[in-house]
Amino acid sequence: MRIAKRILVTALSSFVLLTMLAATSVVFNASIAHAASGITGTTRTITLGGTGAPQVGSFTPSGAHDVSQDEFSNESDGGDVVTPYPGMITSPSTSNGSAGSVTSGPKAKSNPIVNASFDGVNHYQSRYTRGGNQFSLEPPDQGLCAGNGQVVEVVNDAFNVYDSSGNSLLPDNTATNIVSGLPRNVGHTIDLNSFFGYAPAINRSTGVRGPEMTDPSCLFDAATQRFFLVSLRLEQFPTGGFTTQNFLDLAVSKTASATGGWNIYHIDVTNDGTNTGGVNPGPYLGDYPHMGADANGIYLTTNAYPWFSNGFSGAQVYAMSKTALAAGAGTVTVVHFDTSGAVNVPSDAGSTQPGFTVWPAQSPGTGSFDSDNGGAEFFMSSNAADEAQMPVSGNAGTRTSNQIIVWSMTNTASLNGSPSLALSNQVLSSNTYARPPATQQPGTGTAPTSAVPQGFCLNDTTTVTIAGTGCWRLLVSSAAHTASGPETVTEIDSNDTRMQQVSYANGKLWGALDTALNPDGGAQRAGIAYFIVNPNAGKMVKQGYLGAAGHDFTYPAIGVTASGRGVMAFTDTGDTTFPSAAYAAIDAQVGVSAWNDIALGAAADDGFSGYKAQNFPNPKRPRWGDYGAAAVVGNSIWIASEYIAHSCNYTTWGGPFFVGGSGDNLLGSCASTLGGVGTRTALANWATRISMLTP
Repeated sequence: MRIAKRILVTALSSFVLLTMLAATSVVFNASIAHAASGITGTTRTITLGGTGAPQVGSFTPSGAHDVSQDEFSNESDGGDVVTPYPGMITSPSTSNGSAGSVTSGPKAKSNPIVNASFDGVNHYQSRYTRGGNQFSLEPPDQGLCAGNGQVVEVVNDAFNVYDSSGNSLLPDNTATNIVSGLPRNVGHTIDLNSFFGYAPAINRSTGVRGPEMTDPSCLFDAATQRFFLVSLRLEQFPTGGFTTQNFLDLAVSKTASATGGWNIYHIDVTNDGTNTGGVNPGPYLGDYPHMGADANGIYLTTNAYPWFSNGFSGAQVYAMSKTALAAGAGTVTVVHFDTSGAVNVPSDAGSTQPGFTVWPAQSPGTGSFDSDNGGAEFFMSSNAADEAQMPVSGNAGTRTSNQIIVWSMTNTASLNGSPSLALSNQVLSSNTYARPPATQQPGTGTAPTSAVPQGFCLNDTTTVTIAGTGCWRLLVSSAAHTASGPETVTEIDSNDTRMQQVSYANGKLWGALDTALNPDGGAQRAGIAYFIVNPNAGKMVKQGYLGAAGHDFTYPAIGVTASGRGVMAFTDTGDTTFPSAAYAAIDAQVGVSAWNDIALGAAADDGFSGYKAQNFPNPKRPRWGDYGAAAVVGNSIWIASEYIAHSCNYTTWGGPFFVGGSGDNLLGSCASTLGGVGTRTALANWATRISMLTP
């Protein structure tokens, strides 16, 4: 298996795209629950590395005659072939409630009230902020946090701050955001490189590459009244190509406002991992970082992959005093735990497995933290993945399991003095879960119609364009077009079975993951398995599935209030449903109840990662996710998911690039006028939906 985050490289006629390929994995089936002994951590010191602010950094506006027309960065990955799960995991279809609407009314335990819902950052905004000195990225990697009346969204590779009605609180940068000679309205969005104070991802006037920022996430800590934001930074050579040096960049707001200044800390994760079986030496990639908090600490986790082999080198856990971080301390102690060989279940390394995607919990408010054992932070993970079962060889395993792992870090109060932490885990028996199939959307497997403009263009050999006859000439080389053959509307890549967002609230731990599911005993679809655990008792309180015949559900994210009322966000797509933002209520008594689409998809996913010619000579891998997000503020829960917000006809997509056409001078922006507000780009049409509900 290739490491879960590789970067596609393809040279196209006028485009070369970047895609971050996260999550490839799944395997395992073992026995009864048991606990592991404590894992020893090591300490290091990090220093305050600088400051940042949500404002656009310097740049040279991009234009049609740039030195570089690159749309992708470097590195290649053939992707992970999804083979069908051979068994059946049956579950009744969960009923669909009425579509969510912005309204008010009495609380209903199993029927959350939608109080606000608006579109967040989309691909057009991410690609064309900072004068277009950005790459095209799929998927967005959805981060979200909320507090102090502000909603922060961070995605690949962009950042915005909204009020509760969806108005951006950042300065309007339209007038100075010049791309191809015209100001571009990106909804006040800024790029992550600017936020952290780095050079652009690519300087299109020179072709020089800046660092690559990816996998962002954030949280608002009510106790310290600070926003925390983390992103993986991959260092690149100026001419392209990764140096293998990579960092977790952790930003902490200086006040309770995300619109002001931030302090920035850097954790070098290049050498954090275990030489598994002597065959997977470093350096390592600290992939898929996520963040949690308890009363005392901020906790970051990564998945360590060796850069030069196919194995897995264990989840890494980093613990820091949140008081020190919130105060902007000049030095902060980091306690690092390597979970390689920490789970007492067999793998190809022997009698133990490494932890994989050990997701740290977030808690609502200031009174939901666990104070036992000197303070405790909890984590959850799963072990159906290749990384857990086959860390040495990187080969595929069974990709199914009936276990989850609950992790406890105790004595976290010591982070405020001389850290003395212990990390242990329990393996709990669970419902079976398995690698899900790819998800469906209307038209999957058929030739794209003009309503799927990029796919239609790649098959179009007759339209006269400024590049010659045949629309495909605007996008790909002749070699790629010839070798790839006809394109079809793509299926969408499901997540693997790694754990998704984890919450600790009302004395319980809440998590969910993607699984193969046979709703009503019918055809296998992508569904969701959820788990509610009492971590101190090591007991499963409630578990179950969410699925529906004719639908695929993927990338769940659970937020839970202090009273135990929860909402689970996810993407809904299916035979007659375009990729939509959806949600369901969840509580510890009844589990998940009826689900709803909060924002229906308007069109098919039409992203570059789903087309053969765009990925030539690599196999296509239609990316989605790589995660959703939820954030709790008092009795309300903010959620965010990827979906397709807009449709676009072929003529508008082509604009003046089709001979005789009119419209915008950015191919595929779907703006009907020159310099108008774009809803997508030529290469992707993903968007995000942010909503606030009261469960």
